Amino acid sequence: MSAVTRTDCRLTAWCYFPASCRWLTGDGLSVRIWSGKVPLAAQAPVAPTRPLTLLDAITLGRQHGVDAAIAHLNVRAAEARTGQRRAELLPDISARGALTRQTLNLDEFGIPVATGITDPFTIYSLQLRASQTLFDASAIARLRAGRDTAVAAGLDAQAVGEISGATAGLAYLRVLSADESVQARTADSTIAAELLAQARQLVQAGVSPAIDATRSEVSFASVRTQLEIARNSADRARLDLIRALDLPSATRLELADTLGVAPLGIPRQPDEAARFAREHRAELAAERARTEAARRNLSAIRWEYLPSLGFTGAYTESGRQTGTLGGSYNLQLLLSVPILDGFRRQNRSKEQQARLEIQEIRERDLANRVETEARQSVLDLASAQQQVAIARERVRLADRELSEAQERFRAGVAGSVETTNAQGSVIAAQDALIQARVNYGTARVSAYRALGVIDQLH
Repeated sequence: MSAVTRTDCRLTAWCYFPASCRWLTGDGLSVRIWSGKVPLAAQAPVAPTRPLTLLDAITLGRQHGVDAAIAHLNVRAAEARTGQRRAELLPDISARGALTRQTLNLDEFGIPVATGITDPFTIYSLQLRASQTLFDASAIARLRAGRDTAVAAGLDAQAVGEISGATAGLAYLRVLSADESVQARTADSTIAAELLAQARQLVQAGVSPAIDATRSEVSFASVRTQLEIARNSADRARLDLIRALDLPSATRLELADTLGVAPLGIPRQPDEAARFAREHRAELAAERARTEAARRNLSAIRWEYLPSLGFTGAYTESGRQTGTLGGSYNLQLLLSVPILDGFRRQNRSKEQQARLEIQEIRERDLANRVETEARQSVLDLASAQQQVAIARERVRLADRELSEAQERFRAGVAGSVETTNAQGSVIAAQDALIQARVNYGTARVSAYRALGVIDQLH
């Protein structure tokens, strides 16, 4: 695989991300740019000093999530394995020194005039040896396969980072939802307290029966219970967010965003979204790289039938005294021609061919899944946006119902049942609106994830 060149283009969150922004290699393999920084394993996450936005949470989760950090370490391991394969094509140089104390049996040499065992003597030897592979098609193919595997590992790390970022984004939305629930229950408690005060005044004035005050007290207690539950949920949701960002549990976070419908700069039509996802999803690019690596490994096995050419040489200085060492050398040009290895290569080739076909099936299945997820994400996004509009209208009608019920209660033409029911409708409508906004936020993050653009949010 030839050296990788990077197209220079800057991506933003609120525009269409051009498909031309990718790595282009001489082998026709295209890999999308990953602009995120690789975090060091020993670098501890730092708590943000300013209010945290949704995009900030996604970025921190993508960079500092535990799974993302482990994935980046796997990238380093894959690059190290590529270096090991490259070593097969690089020079191998070694040096050796020896001090030998020995005797010789001269009878072994069959010389009539030289017989018996020699006296002990010492030999000093210093040797420098070098070897270099001049041509090995199989080793070259294995190196290219290793590079493709390293590319796949990098894309896997990007995909894991996207998942970690999406997890952090969803945790952020849950905190916003819990905070809004606390605000809604606080407002409901204020209204319930006002209704209780009105009910007591009307009972004391003899306009309403005592049961109206009792109903109002029950309603007020119920709302206060819901408020405490909402506060506990908010605290727990905040701890979940801190955990998703891999921050110390005592970290204090201030959120800057609110739940709402924000403009999006991503494809909204299912067909367009499916095409966009095929070009931008890191998982699919990783599977393509793995398929290419499997194909190169198959080529490496088949190219083992070709001769290989190598060169070795050695220079030695030896002698019986260190001051009188003599130098000698030898040079060899080695041509190795494989003839028969017990049909191991043939069977390895069959095994690798099966692995390649399995990988092609995985790539095809993932491509279909990516398209399906992209189509579903834009459908969910459109539905969630409509749900927010409907929920807002429901809140408006519930507020009007409560206002009319309060007027009728103050006028003495209705009891506390109407106000209690109206307040219950308001609570249900507010909860529905909060949930609709959460659904929209979740659909928004899911769409970023399904279309493969979480790592390009700024």
